[in-house]
Amino acid sequence: MDTITPTKSPIMLYTEQTPNPESLKFVTNRMLFKGTADFREEALAQEWSPLATELFKLPYVKGVYICNNFVTITKELNYQWEDIMLNAKEFIKAYVNEEKTILNDGFEEAMKKKEEEAGVGYEYTGDEAELVKKIKELIDTYVKPAVEMDGGNIAFKSFKEGVVTVILQGSCSGCPSSTVTLKSGIEGMLQRMVPEVKEVVAEMG
Repeated sequence: MDTITPTKSPIMLYTEQTPNPESLKFVTNRMLFKGTADFREEALAQEWSPLATELFKLPYVKGVYICNNFVTITKELNYQWEDIMLNAKEFIKAYVNEEKTILNDGFEEAMKKKEEEAGVGYEYTGDEAELVKKIKELIDTYVKPAVEMDGGNIAFKSFKEGVVTVILQGSCSGCPSSTVTLKSGIEGMLQRMVPEVKEVVAEMG
């Protein structure tokens, strides 16, 4: 009896624009990494992501963000997408097709430790703990999915004296429209839902 070898579905890849003209989202039909991985420097990429390391070797790549089934590339200013998009697309497609390593094991644990050292794991007590829980839930439920659609990520960092600090990653980093979105959208929503919030400020991840 003949044995049937299952055939793999071909790698599909398409691009999506983001609100940041310097960032483009490359979406695949494969899960690349269940989580978020933001590489704004080549040194961090070399430590944790073989895919990001290879992308940084391309002269036009300034930043790499990997999340779920997509890669967001932020390009250097002196390049145009129409000149480099096809090249980047073919590169990612070939890399994923060869099933090479996207991220090294231990990445999430290492980043969590780094965040805790930076104060992201700050513990809140009493009424403040309830407020922070509500703020985090609102960001995760209403803001994060929309930001991911645009090839980026937003994460809660801290709440102090009415000021919520969030971290922006991926296409949101350095995006001209992210400040407007932050002030008109996120800040407005949080102030309506949690009156104790006076302001929302952002740090680039």
